[in-house]
Amino acid sequence: MAEKRRPLLGFMGKLPSGTTAGNSGKTHCPLCMGLFEAPRLLPCLHTVCTTCLEQLEPFSVVDIRGGESDTSSEGSIFQELKPRALQPQIGILCPVCDAQVDLPMGGVKALTIDHLAMNDVMLESLRGEGQGLVCDLCSDREVEKRCQTCKANLCHFCCQAHRRQKKTTYHTMVDLKDLKGYSQIGKPILCPAHPAEELRLFCELCDRPVCRDCVVGEHREHPCDFTSNVIHKHGDSMRELLRGTQPHVEVLEEALAQIKGTNSALQERVKAVATDIRTFSEGYIKAIEEHRDKLLKQLEDIRVQKENSLQLQKAQLEQLLADMRTGVEFTKHLLASGSDLEILITKGVVVERLTKLNKVEYSAHPGVNEKITFSPKEKAGLCHGYEVYGAINTKEVDPAKCVLQGEDLHRAREKQPASFTVLCKDATGESMGRGGDNVKVTVVPKDKKDSPVKTMVHDNKDGTYYVSYTPKEPGTYTVLVCVKEQHVQGSPFTVTVRKRHRSHPGVFHCCTFCSSGGQKTARCACGGTMPGGYLGCGHGHKGHPGRPHWSCCGKFTEKSECTWAGGQSAPTSLLRTVAL
Repeated sequence: MAEKRRPLLGFMGKLPSGTTAGNSGKTHCPLCMGLFEAPRLLPCLHTVCTTCLEQLEPFSVVDIRGGESDTSSEGSIFQELKPRALQPQIGILCPVCDAQVDLPMGGVKALTIDHLAMNDVMLESLRGEGQGLVCDLCSDREVEKRCQTCKANLCHFCCQAHRRQKKTTYHTMVDLKDLKGYSQIGKPILCPAHPAEELRLFCELCDRPVCRDCVVGEHREHPCDFTSNVIHKHGDSMRELLRGTQPHVEVLEEALAQIKGTNSALQERVKAVATDIRTFSEGYIKAIEEHRDKLLKQLEDIRVQKENSLQLQKAQLEQLLADMRTGVEFTKHLLASGSDLEILITKGVVVERLTKLNKVEYSAHPGVNEKITFSPKEKAGLCHGYEVYGAINTKEVDPAKCVLQGEDLHRAREKQPASFTVLCKDATGESMGRGGDNVKVTVVPKDKKDSPVKTMVHDNKDGTYYVSYTPKEPGTYTVLVCVKEQHVQGSPFTVTVRKRHRSHPGVFHCCTFCSSGGQKTARCACGGTMPGGYLGCGHGHKGHPGRPHWSCCGKFTEKSECTWAGGQSAPTSLLRTVAL
């Protein structure tokens, strides 16, 4: 209701019926939550009780400003502004917004009194049928009337005494119930330097209210005027500032509304994404659990299969062992205890049985092994649309069965990449069909075994491994290929590294006449010539090989190494033809 009170115009006006002046935010302290008692206005424009401010924990700050301070106080309105040096300053934090408040020299009690808040407190007390208001004179009894001239709240006894005095006999007295509709009923604001005088004037030079005694004293010869005369000028300047500030309030409110809307949208989006995550996770977990159960069943089937094979082999070997023991024991007993005739009589049966037993084929090693591995990184396909990983492998690589493949297995050229492939197989000779085996390849020069060549082994994830290396110089190299620290078939082996491939300096042409554009001096390594003084070959003429060839060395293969000696063995007049 600040706009209804119009405090800058300095009059007491009535509020419209049903309108309240002030609310709990304007009449109650944000700390103690009670009605304001000696409220102080902070530079951040928040109001707090004096006693509540005194209970706040102060802290030291360094004041590096000049003589002016953001903190205004009534106790310092008569102090001259002097530049201050770097000095410690006591400060507190606003309990509402945490803004730093630099306390003046007088401390909390030197802060500006919020008279507007005191007026609101008095109005609220009036609406409570006088509760909380006591006489301004005796301070004991409840208020019944108010002197409009003195602006003092009086009890019944003091009111009668007020009327009996000559000085105040004709003062206007108003019942409290008749004041409930007014916007201002505050007490007169007295000068802190002259407590008996009311602040009615304003010093333009010092920019602060003063009393009559101040004008004839410390503010002598200062431009002073009554507050009612200067309020319009200063009120207009404040309104101008208000007009510049109000749009910021609207913009900030709009920004906060947008932030609130964005936050609400964010919360909704978070809920939606969280639902998607839960749905995805639950589906993925279900797929993983199903894949787990499938793997466990597969593992159980493997166990049963291997166990049955071992039990069958065990039964067969046990029966064969029993037969062998019977034959051996009977034969030993016969030879040790039987007579010559008895031996000869049973010889046929014994020989036939032992011969038959010796011909029985069996394996002295278990038909199956205990090798069962789990590859958690191996892709296992899709389960309910989700990619799952993990596979059970019963195959075990056998280095003796692994083979080497590739055109560059035994030949290479210096400073050019050479490669070959390692094909891993199990004991039965079948391809492993998966990667993950420990394959190590070492390439060392035969005469420099302490300088191995850097090799790269790439796992193709299908049981094959691509090996590449680049020899730095020609010579003989030894290549060692190991799987599970055991050599594979053909390892170690030697590689002959020749000098770097020589490219052709000439052109691959059909004849010299065509490739040189008819130049007579152009020659070809094929040795062909043409009539008319042409030193190079031509179609159908003497020496032409009858097919395309290299002009530099005469080779017929386009992708081949040049054998031209660079003028050492070839005729010095042999010229290279160039393509037009």
